[in-house]
Amino acid sequence: QVQLVESGGGLVQAGDSLRLACATSGGTFSNYVMGWFRQAPGKEREFVAAISRSGSSTSYADSVKGRVTISRDNAKNTVYLQVNSLKPEDTAVYYCAAERTGWGIRKSRNDYAYWGQGTQVTVSS
Repeated sequence: QVQLVESGGGLVQAGDSLRLACATSGGTFSNYVMGWFRQAPGKEREFVAAISRSGSSTSYADSVKGRVTISRDNAKNTVYLQVNSLKPEDTAVYYCAAERTGWGIRKSRNDYAYWGQGTQVTVSS
């Protein structure tokens, strides 16, 4: 069973950039489709980005498209989320997720079996 640990969150100002990382262990990383989700206070957890097992395919939420890049390093068992031009509305706990079964990129939180504990991103205006 894979374990996921996010890092890289923090308090930043609007316009700054952050790179979040999700280190995995306990599984064969290249067998997992990976995703990033976020949850703001009082809101549902929402899809941010996802990447295929090989890294050749990615998908992004419309709300972050153009500002966010998801990538993975299968040699380091890590998936990354680069977020640029941060806005106060990006404030949330960011979670990474992993799924081993099936094919293709997953955008629904219900499609992921494994989750990290989250990392807080706070953007001040």
